[in-house]
Amino acid sequence: MTTPGASPEETWPLYEVFVRANRGLSHVHVGSLHAPDADMALRNARDLYTRRNEGTSVWVVPADAITTSDPDDKGAFFESPAGKNYRHAVYYTASEGVPHL
Repeated sequence: MTTPGASPEETWPLYEVFVRANRGLSHVHVGSLHAPDADMALRNARDLYTRRNEGTSVWVVPADAITTSDPDDKGAFFESPAGKNYRHAVYYTASEGVPHL
């Protein structure tokens, strides 16, 4: 149900668009768009973000389905727990006589 005189940005859900350029590569966030449903979002994403045949796959995801971390909590969120230094390569020492480490 739409409100008379309301713009699509006010009534249609926001979708985030991800495009994969070639097989084997990761999808990359390329932008956002508003659309009435997922099918229309996919069609619009194709038209907007792959006009020159640069994509092999397109994902559209409702923005409200994405959960993110807070950039202000970067230090606490991404720091390694105490006693888990073994998760980092700097914890290990290279063995002598092993040429490719």
